Amino acid sequence: MKALCYHGKEDVRIDNVPDPKIEDPRDVIIKVTSTAICGSDLHIYGDLMPTMKDGDVLGHEFMGEVVELGKDVKKLKKGDRVVVPFTIACGNCDYCDDHKYSLCDNSNPNEELCRENLGHSISGLFGFSHMLGGFSGGQAEYVRIPYADFGPIKVPDSLSDEQSLFLSDIFPTGYMGAENADIKQGDTVAIWGCGPVGQFAIQSAWMLGAKRVIAIDVIKERLDMAEKHSKAEVIRTVDADEVYAKLMEMTGGKGPDCCIDAVGAEAHGTEGFNKDLDKAQPNALAQIFKSCKKGGNVSIPGVYVGEVDGLPMGIAMNKSLNLKMGQTHMQHYLDPLLKKVEEGKIDPSFIITHRMKLSEAPEAYKKFRNKEDGCVKVVLTP
Repeated sequence: MKALCYHGKEDVRIDNVPDPKIEDPRDVIIKVTSTAICGSDLHIYGDLMPTMKDGDVLGHEFMGEVVELGKDVKKLKKGDRVVVPFTIACGNCDYCDDHKYSLCDNSNPNEELCRENLGHSISGLFGFSHMLGGFSGGQAEYVRIPYADFGPIKVPDSLSDEQSLFLSDIFPTGYMGAENADIKQGDTVAIWGCGPVGQFAIQSAWMLGAKRVIAIDVIKERLDMAEKHSKAEVIRTVDADEVYAKLMEMTGGKGPDCCIDAVGAEAHGTEGFNKDLDKAQPNALAQIFKSCKKGGNVSIPGVYVGEVDGLPMGIAMNKSLNLKMGQTHMQHYLDPLLKKVEEGKIDPSFIITHRMKLSEAPEAYKKFRNKEDGCVKVVLTP
């Protein structure tokens, strides 16, 4: 089959690789119908993610049709259309029982390697390094899905791929980011970063009762989307002094009640918050700590890799800020967020700016990384 494979820094290629096979009776194989490039894929593209190997198949946002089943699979059948969450969970360990699915004890076969890097093992992820399981990703024609009775959800015929695809990652990630900010009715929420996760965090903040949402970025197409589609107020600069001054002016000197870092270790080119990625410079987090109201809530759905230099923890401590962060507990959100799509409360396809073939994936990565041609989100079809 054809698949997009990693070959080093800024080197991804369409290769011929072996078709996936059932390896465990709980597996299914899906034929991919839609897949997308995520901002965190650019950490791999920029060679920032440890334990990648030459030839690894990339991609963790995908959906498709079930074409083969292991003998113990009970909930799916051939022909089902499914969206696959990017985190892999067993469904019956202590963490899964506690609905903390991205911390699953059993789904990562490379537990020791993960522990060496993180101190503990977390769940396996599709297409995202060997310390997170070495699972082949979904920027491919076919994918093996482990623990298939606990993860993939069926998509109704009434919804298109484009309406459903982002349940695989960025819609639940933005929603959990907003939920972790503990938004109360009437709160003012400020969101740093208006990429795809930031866009869904804006949408989710409204759903959770925010009175005002303020979006901060420097990329025109992102800000235009946040302002026109998501009805956020926008700050069109990332200069720390200017952002602080504007937020104080907009909130009467109080600061936002809730702040969301949807930037993380920015890997999207030369514009934006962070430019030196040898060690992440926490420009967004530093602005958040200074700007958030005393006793306010800080949520960090943005992905960080490695160390963070210069993080002003003294500000966060002295202002009694509440911090919450983590990989998305995907399986917790799939059914309720699918229902929101079915009910017409959100159409996630608004985020798509570019539609390309899987064969064009290397070009798509460059376009996305460099923010060319107004690129916010790319969907690929095999």
